[in-house]
Amino acid sequence: MAKVLDNYVDGAFRPSSATQTIAVTNPATQEVLIEAPVTPLEEIDRAVAAAKTAFELWRQVPAPERARMMMKYQMLLKEKQDEIAEILSQETGKTFADAQGDVWRGIEVAEQACNVPAMMMGETSENVARGIDTYSLIQPLGVCVGITPFNFPAMIPLWMFPMAIACGNTFVLKPSEQDPMTPNRLIELFYECGFPKDLVQLVHGGKDQVDALITHKDTKAISFVGSVPVGQHVYRLGTDHLKRVQCMAGAKNHMVIMPDATKDQAINALVGASIGAAGQRCMAISVALFVGEAQAWIPDVAEAMAKVRPGAWDDNGAGYGPQISAQARDRILGYIQKGKEEGAECLLDGSDCAVEGLPDGNWIGPTLFKDVTADMTIYTDEIFGPVLVAMNADSLEDAIETINANPFGNGVSIFTSSGGVARKFQSEIEVGQVGINIPIPVPLPFFSFTGWKGSFYGDQHAYGKQAIRFYTETKTITARWFSSDAVATANMTISLK
Repeated sequence: MAKVLDNYVDGAFRPSSATQTIAVTNPATQEVLIEAPVTPLEEIDRAVAAAKTAFELWRQVPAPERARMMMKYQMLLKEKQDEIAEILSQETGKTFADAQGDVWRGIEVAEQACNVPAMMMGETSENVARGIDTYSLIQPLGVCVGITPFNFPAMIPLWMFPMAIACGNTFVLKPSEQDPMTPNRLIELFYECGFPKDLVQLVHGGKDQVDALITHKDTKAISFVGSVPVGQHVYRLGTDHLKRVQCMAGAKNHMVIMPDATKDQAINALVGASIGAAGQRCMAISVALFVGEAQAWIPDVAEAMAKVRPGAWDDNGAGYGPQISAQARDRILGYIQKGKEEGAECLLDGSDCAVEGLPDGNWIGPTLFKDVTADMTIYTDEIFGPVLVAMNADSLEDAIETINANPFGNGVSIFTSSGGVARKFQSEIEVGQVGINIPIPVPLPFFSFTGWKGSFYGDQHAYGKQAIRFYTETKTITARWFSSDAVATANMTISLK
């Protein structure tokens, strides 16, 4: 039997008392890498209790001290970037370059967390009434929870706990059971930096463990990234229990290609954004809208996609890796078959993909459909694989109308040489993150990740200034100090006098 991962509970990494485990497999070989414990609920209680106790001390640590410790952490992450990326590649199948990017985008958030003293500054106004001042304080919440997905096992946890910890909270992380080794290493490095024990608890498991954390009486805020059905469940359960919740969910991201775009740049961007990471990105481009004369470029897209092949994580010639599981592969194959049955033309079919030397991998080759309509399943559903659907639009207005009618609003991009077209698009499109000649517009962490519509449930988004607001509460103080000779009289109104 493979080794079982430790949890971090109550001051140390320690074996769980779990009687059930979940096999973590290399998706390119099906080799069992490790087992993840299905954490008993009493251990969940211990983890939350330890985090609650640690909060009472951590909240009193000055913000500059918290920032200095986070500086050490982000420096250590940079030193260990390749090591983390190799672990990540083995359990996700991502190419090494893609895994490095996964880690780096997380490091950038840890860097931003180092600026927490400035981001947690309150406001002051003197003499709002005679002799009365008003000021606000930004204070931490308590025990926060992170529930993270398989597709970015480094970046997404690093979106969450560094910001929460820097704000003075403590944290319980429940990573995906499909690739938990990377989060474990992140937390090991966190404590190697000298952070006090129990600031971050790490527990493994599935739905029961998630539900226990959400409903626990001592957890205050829930951060989630994952699929739409699970995101809806987490949001409903969390808000039903009066928790603060942010849920980043699914997507159907479009790229608009205008006829005045630079052809090669647009096609190369489209190929990378649609099938990179095997399409397992919530910001992947899954729909290409070709406007007017740009429709003639669709065969060129098929030709460019056909040059990309999947392969092992350490294969420098591979464009991307396998699907995370056989179940995910089979689900995508079902969508490809459905697209054919519904009448879309499959210009490039990756259903029978094989990789030499790795016959057991969860492989799907690049796949491209054209003549897709908005009522087809391959358009309405998030496929989450290396499948691109091409649609036609007569004008920019038609493209905008199509996108705005879609229930998701995570990301969108447009490729054009016209500033006027770009400005009209960014103004009228009903999507939270817009790329102009940028295929995957994930903002850097001094901004926030701002999905709209069915891609996000909640009020405050991930990282940036909105994360500070999510992980803190504002306290407003109105104060008057009397001089020794002041004579107070009864004020029978609510006016400040």
